[in-house]
Amino acid sequence: MSARIYSPARTAMQSGTAKSGHWVLEFEPEAPRKIDPLMGYTSSSDMKSQVRLTFATKEEAVAYAQKNGIAFRLEEAKAPKRRQVSYAENFRYDRKVPWTH
Repeated sequence: MSARIYSPARTAMQSGTAKSGHWVLEFEPEAPRKIDPLMGYTSSSDMKSQVRLTFATKEEAVAYAQKNGIAFRLEEAKAPKRRQVSYAENFRYDRKVPWTH
């Protein structure tokens, strides 16, 4: 039984940082998923794959895993690269390629 601790990234539909900044502990699948031959549904006998615990900080998630004897893999959060862009840069005189309509 191993788990993965990570901080989820924002979705592609978000421009802000809502629903991010928390840490998630998810269990790795122990059994492969099976495809039902009649309906084509994907199923698994692994109930731990449905468990998803959220924590406010990384330290809380790590402490929970250590307290309960869960082997875990920690994935550090990556800081987003923000580039300051202004509308006036479209009209700079020293652009490499002139901007036209």
